[in-house]
Amino acid sequence: MSLNPALRDVSFCPRCAAPATVDEPRSLRCASCGYVAFYNPKPVAAAIPRDPDGRIILLRRGEAHAPGLGLWTFPGGFVDLGESVEDAAVREAREELVIDITLDGLHGVYSRPDERVVLIVFTATTDQEPQLTAEATEVRAFAPDALPWDELAFWSTTLALEELVGSARRPPPA
Repeated sequence: MSLNPALRDVSFCPRCAAPATVDEPRSLRCASCGYVAFYNPKPVAAAIPRDPDGRIILLRRGEAHAPGLGLWTFPGGFVDLGESVEDAAVREAREELVIDITLDGLHGVYSRPDERVVLIVFTATTDQEPQLTAEATEVRAFAPDALPWDELAFWSTTLALEELVGSARRPPPA
């Protein structure tokens, strides 16, 4: 799979239609009009909310959310233009769980060279009860020693939670 399928079949400038130079997956340049477009990873903001008892609130991804359909993760999504990463993390928790969260701080930044996103994760707290939505078909608050390690949606979900819970992380395989 290409990191940038939008450039796979492109050979002309979108501004003037002259032949363009494509450096897949990074850029498109037009010598005729000077147009240059750079393609960078998209920022994704997320939060790991905890309830007043310190349990970690996770959601099971709903039907419209492949990849990771039916698996557990924390709320997160793309940062919109005109929005800070922090505002995006708060918005995503509100959209996916119908809760207001307070960000406690930056937890970690996760990326891989073969992926198109950079995930920025915050720790957060809430005193509200999460609700089901189209994006969250099941919601549960897990004690740190009871996280569903074998059902997590992404490598970054697993890594962020392992880093968060430290000594309570997943037990070794039997």
